[in-house]
Parts: sequence; C-alpha cells; structure tokens
Amino acid sequence: MRVLLRLFAVLVLLGGCSVTPEKDTGTVTFRLWDEQVARAYEESFAAFTKQNPGITVTVEVVPWADYWTKLATDIGSGTAPDVLWTNTSNFGLYADNGALLPIEDPQRAGWTPSVVDLYTRGGKLWGVPQLWDTIALYYNKDLVAKAGVDPADLTWNPAGTGDTFLPAARALTTGNVYGFNASLDNQGVLWDFVGSNGGAWQDGDAFVFADRPKTVEAVRYLVDLIGEEHVAPPAADTTTNGDKTLQLFTQGRLALFQSGPYHLRAIHEGASFPWGIAPMLAGPAGRVSVVHGVAAAASAATRNRDATGQVLRWLGSAEGVRPIAEGGYAFPGVTAAEPAFTAYWKKQGVDLRPFLDAARGTTFPAPVGPRAGAGTTAAGSVLEQVFLGQLGVEEGLRRAQSAANDAIEE
Repeated sequence: MRVLLRLFAVLVLLGGCSVTPEKDTGTVTFRLWDEQVARAYEESFAAFTKQNPGITVTVEVVPWADYWTKLATDIGSGTAPDVLWTNTSNFGLYADNGALLPIEDPQRAGWTPSVVDLYTRGGKLWGVPQLWDTIALYYNKDLVAKAGVDPADLTWNPAGTGDTFLPAARALTTGNVYGFNASLDNQGVLWDFVGSNGGAWQDGDAFVFADRPKTVEAVRYLVDLIGEEHVAPPAADTTTNGDKTLQLFTQGRLALFQSGPYHLRAIHEGASFPWGIAPMLAGPAGRVSVVHGVAAAASAATRNRDATGQVLRWLGSAEGVRPIAEGGYAFPGVTAAEPAFTAYWKKQGVDLRPFLDAARGTTFPAPVGPRAGAGTTAAGSVLEQVFLGQLGVEEGLRRAQSAANDAIEE
C-alpha cells in the first residue's frame, strides 16, 4: 500500500505529463548557481537518500555568469539536469518551449504564495518554490545616531511634500560617507522606487516603463540623488562594480543600504560597527517591495521521471528546505520552515521583521516572460547611460524600453 501511495504522489506532482512509472531508483542531477546554498542542499539530499535509498542526487554548481548560457546549450543538446534552479526572468522561455514539466502537488498550499504566483504561467505552475526575498533598509547605527536620523520613518516624494528622506540623506552625507545606495540596482533600489511611486515596469510580457509618468518620475528622483544631490556614490563606481555599495556599507562609508536578505551574511561577517534593519523607504504609494523567488524546475528531458518527482516532492517539503533555513542562507519557499531562518538570525542579534512585513505588504513583481532576462539586459545597457548622466531620463527610458522590447521579440 505504501508503494502505491508513493507512486500516486509522484504522478500528482508531475500531473501534466503522461509517463510510464519507473522503479524508485536512479541518479537525479540538481543544478544551481550558489555555492553556499549548495552546502545546504548536500545536507538535504543526504537526508533524502536515507529515506529513499535507491535514489542518489548529484548537486552541480554552475556560476551565475555562465548559468543561463550553459543551460540553453544543455537543453538544446538534451543534456539538461533533471532538476534545476530557475528565476522569474528565464523560466518562461523554457516553459513555453516545452522544456519544463508542469507541477501539480497537494503540498503547494504550504508554499510561499507570492513565489507560486511568480512561477505560474498559462494557468500552470512551473517550479517548486525554494527561497524568496524582499527588500528592507540596512543602516549603520552609529551614523544615523550621530545625524539624528530615524531610519524607520523615511519617506521620499518627487513633489517634495512630506519628503523626510532627502533631508536625512543630506545629513548623513559627510566627508567620505554617503547617505544612501542610489544606483542601478534593479531589485534592491530601482524597481522598488518605481513601485513605491505607483509606477509600472511591465504590462504582461511587454516593457512599458517609459510610457508610465510615475515610473519616469521615480527614476528621475533616483538619478538626481546621484548627479544633483550627491548623497549617493558616483554611478561610474557602482555601474562597473555591482558590489560597490555593499562594500561601502560594510566599510562604514554608507549610512543607509536598501537591499535584500541575500546580503545578510556579507554584512554580518564584514561590518565592524553596529547595524540594524528598518523598513524600506516609503514613497507616495507607500512601501512597495520587489518580491522575488527561486524555484526548482524539472526538465522535460529527464530520463527518470519517477525519481525526479520524488526529489521535487522532497524539495517542496519543510524537511527538504530546512537546511536552507537553519543555515541562515535564505527565507525558504515552504512556509513551515520559515521560523528556522528567523531563529538563526535572531541568535545573531538580527531582527528580520522588516523583510517579513515587506512580503506581507504591497509588492512589485520582478520581470517575467519568456525573454524577460534578455529584455532586462538590453534595457540595462541603456539605463547605465541614464544613471551616468550621459542620457536624459525621458530619452534614456524610451531607448531602454525600445531595446528591451526588441530583445524579447528576437
């Protein structure tokens, strides 16, 4: 009876596929791009194999810089891993092309709803949520105390009315210290400013940011923090080094650093001063955080669907993702495992409530669509010129939008 129940669970998980059940044996390959989180998966799969002795899971780490190029090549040649990490910008292409297996699982009620929504396309779910992040405001306690700034109560406004953030950023910018990490950081800064001003980045799969006045207004405010107000590091530094603002913060040269929980470890290990986490900046539309998540997807070319289904079901369980949470790596995609992550950081003296509050509030989706990644890359090369002051905001956004939409049509 237990074998029959297990087999039924696998068929439900891979319900979109017509398959002939195989024995619960074999090797399943699992690919991701993060070496640190790979350690958590090694621990997770060791526990999995104890419960499923006929299945071995091999973890492959492919660096982010090569990840999507290699995946495209492997999918084209039929050598893709059985299970793979994917993000919102890239899964749509493979889902639409039939390279992924749709997922139906009774456990999904226990998965983070926002991540489930991100990976739902065409009425089907294409990945098992693994981790998620939102945005909050890291702050240097010494610097904000010296300037008399309350980081938990900062509002920006392009019209100037009720803007408490800009005066605070000015007060915090002294000597070789900058007030805020205004930069072309899509997830941590740019899209959050757009959302907090009531703007939009996409309509369906199409990019529409240049056509939305609230988006243009938000980008202009952000760019002016760099070029006009000088309360943020020069764009020449931050566009060539994506880690520059993180480095400045851990060096004590940046007072306010708006970003996600993915930088918790770097700040905890690198900062020699007391720091805390406050709610992200509020705009005219309130606090609107980008929500993003990573999911585990199944390759349609897997030669062992039964074992792959068992692995996916494990990854959709609290037990499967608990090492990610207990190791302090990320908020897990299974809500039952979430307390383990907050408990880890509580032991380090870090309160994660601002991230949790952001997730429960109004959120702004990361770009989606079959070629959202290509569109975002194309737009980024033009937006760099905007942040550098080489192109005006309105003209630059028009050019960036055109480049993005051309890229998704190729």
